[in-house]
Amino acid sequence: MNISDTDRLANKSSIKSRWSLMEISILTLAMLLALPVIVVLAFVFVPTGDIWHHLASTVLKDYVVNSLWLMLGVAIGTLLLGVSAAWLTSMCQFPGRGVFEWALLLPLAMPAYIIAYTYTGMLDFAGPVQSTLRDWFGWGFGDYWFPEIRSLNGAVLMLTLVLYPYVYLLSRAAFLSQSICVLDVSRTLGNGPWRTFWLVAVPLARPAIIAGLSLALMEALADYGTVQFFGVPTFTTGIFRTWFGMGSSAAAAQLAAGLMIFVFALIFIERYSRRQARYHHTSRRHQDLRRYQLTGLSAFLAFLLCFLILFFGFLLPAGQLLSWTISVADYVIDAQFLSLVMNSLKLAAIAACLALVLALFLAYGYRLFPSRPIRFAVRLAGMGYAIPGAVIAVGVMIPFAWIDNTVDSWARQSFDVSTGLILSGTLVAVTFAYLTRFLAVSLQTVESGLGKITPSMDEAGRSLGFKPVQLLSRVHVPMLRGSLLTALLLVFVDVLKELPATLILRPFNFNTLAVRAFELASDERLAEAAPAALAIVLAGIIPVIIISKTITRSRQIAAEHRDIA
Repeated sequence: MNISDTDRLANKSSIKSRWSLMEISILTLAMLLALPVIVVLAFVFVPTGDIWHHLASTVLKDYVVNSLWLMLGVAIGTLLLGVSAAWLTSMCQFPGRGVFEWALLLPLAMPAYIIAYTYTGMLDFAGPVQSTLRDWFGWGFGDYWFPEIRSLNGAVLMLTLVLYPYVYLLSRAAFLSQSICVLDVSRTLGNGPWRTFWLVAVPLARPAIIAGLSLALMEALADYGTVQFFGVPTFTTGIFRTWFGMGSSAAAAQLAAGLMIFVFALIFIERYSRRQARYHHTSRRHQDLRRYQLTGLSAFLAFLLCFLILFFGFLLPAGQLLSWTISVADYVIDAQFLSLVMNSLKLAAIAACLALVLALFLAYGYRLFPSRPIRFAVRLAGMGYAIPGAVIAVGVMIPFAWIDNTVDSWARQSFDVSTGLILSGTLVAVTFAYLTRFLAVSLQTVESGLGKITPSMDEAGRSLGFKPVQLLSRVHVPMLRGSLLTALLLVFVDVLKELPATLILRPFNFNTLAVRAFELASDERLAEAAPAALAIVLAGIIPVIIISKTITRSRQIAAEHRDIA
C-alpha cells in the first residue's frame, strides 16, 4: 500500500470518527430546537380543570370558524393576485412590466399588522376618507354606509395585500422556467393565450403555486397583530387571552396544539401536492419565452392591475406612514426611540448570526454525512418556521420557567440565594424562540447554496489534505458568500417583524420597534406608531431587492448555460 492510499484511509477513518460526534451533535441540536413543539404537544394530555370546558363551550367555536374563514379568504385573495401578476410579468409585454416584476415583491417588507394600522387610520370614522366624504356631501353619523375595516373581511384583505408575494414569487419563478416549446404545443392545438394559461402553464406551475399558497396561509394563521387589532377572535388571540387573562399555561398550550393541527394539515397538503405532481419538460430543445405583446386596452388593463396591487399593497400605506412620521417626528423620534432602534437591531443581529452559524453547521453536516438520521434531524430543526410565533413562545416559556424555578429553589435551599429568572426573564428565551422560529429561513438558503457546489470540489479539497473544517472555511464559505448574506438579511428582517413571540417572552422594560408600534396602535395613537412601523418597513426592503436580483441573475445564468450548450 503506497503513502497516498494510507493517507486516504486515514482521512476516511478521521471523518468516520467525527461522524459519530457530529451525528450526536446534530440530533441534540435538533431536539433542542424542537423542544417548544414537543412541549406544546405534551401538554395536550395535561388536565386543565374547568378552563378548557369553559373555552370549548364559549369561544373555541369562534376560534375554529374564524381561522378557517381567514384561511379561505386569504387563499382566494393571494391566488388571484399572485398568479395573475406572475403571469402578466412573466408572459406578457406591456408598459411598466420591467418595474412591476420586482416592485410587486415590495409588500413582503410590510408586516400585516402595520398595514392594518395604516388602513385603519385612513378608513375609520375619524379618518381622512370618511371625513372627506362627510365634508363633500354634508353627511352626518348614520346617514351613510361605509365598509367596516375592523372585521374578519378587513383582516382577510390586509393579509392578502402583504402575503400575495409568496404566491407571486414562486409562481413567477415557475412560469419563467417553462419553455416556449411546451407552450407552442398548446398553440398548435388551437388554444389561445387564456386557454394556454389555464390548460398548460398553470398545471405546470401547480406545485410552485401550492407551495407559495401554503407559506401565505401559514403566515396568516401565525398572525396576531392584525386579528387582535381588528377584534377577530382566532387561535392566536385565544392563546394570549388564555395565557395572560386566565393564567393557564396548560390551556394555552392546548390551544396552541389545536393551531398546530391547522399548520400540519397545510404542510401535509403542500407535500402531498408536490409528491403527486410530476410535470416534466420532456423535450431537449429549450427556448426562452416569447412574451405576448399587449397593446391598446389589454396593455392598459395589465398595467392597471399591477399598479393597483402595488399601490394598495405598498405605495399607499408606505406613503401614509411617511406622512405620519413627518408630522410627529419632532416629539416621537427622540433618545427613547433611538434606544428602541438599537434594541431591535442588536436582537435581530444576534439572532441572525446565531441562526446562520447553526444553519451552516446543520447543512454542512448533512452534506458530509447524508444519512437518514441526519436528514431527519435537519428537517426537524427546520420545522419551526411553520409554527406560529405564539405557539413557539408558549413552548419556550413553559420549560424555561420550570428550569428557572428548579434552579432558584435549589439555590435557596443550598446557599440561601435567589438566582432569579435566568432564562425565562432574559433575552435568552427571546433569542431561543427566534432561532426555533426562523432557523428554517437560513437553513433553506444555505442548503440551496451548498447544492450548487459540485461534489468534485469536496473531492479536490480532500485530495489536498483539507480536513472538513478547512474544506468549509477555505472552499465552501467563499463560494457561499451570496447565500450566507441573503440568509443573514432574511432572518434579520424576520426578527424585526416578529410580534407574538416578542410580546410574550420579552423581559420587563425591554421594547422593540414591533412591540412599540403595536402598543401605540392598540392605544389608537396610530400617527405616533408610524416611525417605528416605517423603520421596520425600510429594513425589510433590502432582502426584497436581493431576492428580486437573485431571480433575475439565476435566469440570466441559466440562459447563458443554454446558449453555451
